[in-house]
Amino acid sequence: MSEAKIIDGKFFSAKLRGELKDKVAQLKDEHNIVPGLAVILVGEDPASQVYVRNKGKQTKEAGMNSFEFKLPDTVTQDELIEKIDELNNDVKVNGILVQLPLPAHIEEKAIINAICPEKDVDGFHIINAGLLATGQDGIVPCTPLGCIIMLKEILGDMSGMNAIIIGRSNIVGKPMARLLLKENCTVKLAHSRTNDLEAECRQSDIVVAAVGVEEIVRGEWIKPGATVIDVGINRVPTSDGKYKLVGDVNFSEVSKVAGAITPVPGGVGPMTIACLLKNTLEVTCKQNNIRLD
Repeated sequence: MSEAKIIDGKFFSAKLRGELKDKVAQLKDEHNIVPGLAVILVGEDPASQVYVRNKGKQTKEAGMNSFEFKLPDTVTQDELIEKIDELNNDVKVNGILVQLPLPAHIEEKAIINAICPEKDVDGFHIINAGLLATGQDGIVPCTPLGCIIMLKEILGDMSGMNAIIIGRSNIVGKPMARLLLKENCTVKLAHSRTNDLEAECRQSDIVVAAVGVEEIVRGEWIKPGATVIDVGINRVPTSDGKYKLVGDVNFSEVSKVAGAITPVPGGVGPMTIACLLKNTLEVTCKQNNIRLD
C-alpha cells in the first residue's frame, strides 16, 4: 500500500488566515471596526510564552488588535478575575483568552467561567460547552475546530463513517465528538479504561488521537485507508541529549497504513491559532450584529 497523504496543517492554516485577513479588512472598511484579542499569560512557562508570542504575531498579521497581559505566578485568583472583569467591560476587546495551564493555586474552571461567554474565544466556558453539547450555535474550541475543518476538506461528506477519539478532555476529546456527531459520523469516545482500544481503532474510518501519550497509536491499530488526526505534542529526549516533538501516533508505522495523516509538528498545531483568529472575528461580528459576505 502507498504512503498516506500528508494533511498539511500549515497549508490549511495559511489559507484560513488569508481569508480571515480579507474579512477583517472588509469589517474595518465597511464598519470601522477592528477585532481585538486579549491574551493573559500568568507566570513564566516557556512553552506558554512561545504560544502567546505566536498568537500575538498572527493576530496582528491578520489586521486585528492584539492586547497582551503578563502577570506574575504570584497573582491571586481574585486579582486574575478582576483583570478578566476589566477586559469583559472593555469595548476594544472582543475576545479574551487566558493561557493554560495556570499555577496550582488558581482554579482553572473559575477563571474560564469568569470570561464573558460572548468573548470566550477558546470556547471553554460552560455556556459554550453546553451549547455545543446540545447541538446549538456556540463558540467551538480551537483545536477540534481546526481538526474538523481539515477533515471536511480531506473527506468531504463524512455521513455514516465510524470515528474514534482517543482522549476525553473538555478541550479536545468531548467537543471533537460533538463535531463529528454533527457530521453524522458514528462516534466512539475512548479513554484509559476502554477495553481493547486497538480493536476499536481498527474498526474506525477516522481516528483522532488526543490522549497525550507519545506514539501510543501503532500501525497495526489502523484500518487500511483510514484518516488519522494526531493532536498530541510530546517532547521526547534524543540520543544527542536534545529533544524532539512527536505525536500520540507512531507516524512511521501509521503512515504506511492510513489513507491520510497529520504530521507532528505541522499538522493540527498551526490550525489551532488560525481557528482562534476565526473565533475572534466571529464574536466581533456577533457582538456588533454584523454579517460579512
